[in-house]
Amino acid sequence: MAVLRKWIGGGVCRCSVRLDGKTVLITGANTGIGKETSRDMAQRGARVVMACRDLTRAERAAEEVRRSTGNGNVVIRHLDLASVYSVKQFAKDFLDSEDRLDILINNAGVMMCPKWLTEDGFETQLAVNHLGHFLLTNLLVPKLKSSAPSRVINVSSIAHQGGRIDFDDLFFSRRTYSSLESYRQSKLANVLFSRELACRLKGSGVSSFSLHPGVIRTELGRHVEGWFPLLGMLLRLPSLLLMKTPWQGCQTTVYCAVTPGLEERSGRYFR
Repeated sequence: MAVLRKWIGGGVCRCSVRLDGKTVLITGANTGIGKETSRDMAQRGARVVMACRDLTRAERAAEEVRRSTGNGNVVIRHLDLASVYSVKQFAKDFLDSEDRLDILINNAGVMMCPKWLTEDGFETQLAVNHLGHFLLTNLLVPKLKSSAPSRVINVSSIAHQGGRIDFDDLFFSRRTYSSLESYRQSKLANVLFSRELACRLKGSGVSSFSLHPGVIRTELGRHVEGWFPLLGMLLRLPSLLLMKTPWQGCQTTVYCAVTPGLEERSGRYFR
């Protein structure tokens, strides 16, 4: 069992690169791999901006990161990726107040939730997992370019391999809603966005990567039980031993964020 758990845990990013004087923006940073990624970036000396929807939980997470790393340059900002207005306001405030942006980590996500529509009329999984990050990234490109070399990291999922984007019915207005199909569609969009971004920003000093973090014990799967009760039960029982911890799950994100020389592989998908 110990050998199996070690294999499931995957590799660990051994890179010792420091990020003093750098600014890292992480969405969905108050819990799970987002919080662990924030902790790692803070330990490396970066200014860490934790962009979260729930500021109360975000402040608790930020205080924990500050305390555990000794880095007081960890701040929180409100960002609701389900709201176009919120994304635009966040980007405006960030551009006005921050001197630089060296690493943008699009980490926030929702998984297999019921069919909810956002205030803008978008299906929630596509809105939060892709559209919000797509808009945020494009609005922040000027800051990324002025801070080059810089990186954009999109946390996707291996689920993208079974995904298909229905451009004629992105929000399941006509077809029967499937939470799994919707999730796969959003994760495929992450991968395709990373590839296209790498192409469009070639020569600018901005690199783009996507990744699968693994199967992790986080709150992301909180909606699964409603759709698949048996799977939900299994996730709460012994199979928990066969999932990555949030710290293990953030290692691929950290690798993409800090490993020297990765610029030559811009657009790639890591797992």
